[in-house]
Amino acid sequence: MKNVAVIGAGTMGNGIAHTFAQSGYKVQLIDISEDSLKKGMATISKNLDRMVAKEKISESDKNDTLNNITTYTEISEGVKEASLVVEAATENTELKLKIFRHLDQSTAEDTILATNTSSISITQIAAAVSNPQRVIGMHFMNPVPIMKLVEIIRGYNTSDEVTNIIMELSKKLHKVPVEVNDYPGFVANRILMPMINEAIETLYNGVAGVYEIDTVMKLGMAHPMGPLQLADFIGLDVCHSILEVMYDGFKNPKYAPCPLLTNMVRAGKIGVKSGEGFYDYSESKKAEKVSAQFSS
Repeated sequence: MKNVAVIGAGTMGNGIAHTFAQSGYKVQLIDISEDSLKKGMATISKNLDRMVAKEKISESDKNDTLNNITTYTEISEGVKEASLVVEAATENTELKLKIFRHLDQSTAEDTILATNTSSISITQIAAAVSNPQRVIGMHFMNPVPIMKLVEIIRGYNTSDEVTNIIMELSKKLHKVPVEVNDYPGFVANRILMPMINEAIETLYNGVAGVYEIDTVMKLGMAHPMGPLQLADFIGLDVCHSILEVMYDGFKNPKYAPCPLLTNMVRAGKIGVKSGEGFYDYSESKKAEKVSAQFSS
């Protein structure tokens, strides 16, 4: 496997492309937006510069990584030579199904099709292609170049051969793959999202403030960041979407998004990427200032 196509140049997509390219793979980074591709490549370059400054890689390593990536705005062009396609588009079921139907027509029969979805059923996505055995979940963690975990999710029809190939490939990327089965939220988000939602409920019910809730979880439970800060980092819209998928899948009210979370998403206060969520990021990307809404 030498050629890997990555669909989506956003936060996850450019991180996945960076990781494969740095490991020596030829990467075709695909996005319908030329601006998104430029931003994605700029992010990769910036992150590589940071690694050079920390002496984790050389300037030559950086240049080799960037040279391993080619950008495309057409899926059919970008996936032509790919042995593996990793879809990292927006967490939207209909969009993913549309992409996989396109991939079914644009790729060779033995090309492995992976999705970076954090919650949507692999089996449902695989139903969009004629050979669902070649479809698998490859859920990277953010930031992709740094985080070691990759959840490898088997759909109902995913073959043993495809699973074994992706498990070994993940190790070649210096990641730690963990195989899980296809149920809403998989493992990571099935456990994480109810915790985040409960933290939001705790704030919503007036039990404690933003800073206090996060401090309890950091100092009391040894979490590197509090759940409200983590929600901002992930994106409140993404958290809300994952909870809705889990609620729809399990029909259990414990997965229903907190009304406060729903209102914040509707208001566009979705965390770091909007400049405000539970914290105010107008002056710093670090969660140093609680949002005015919660600071009184």
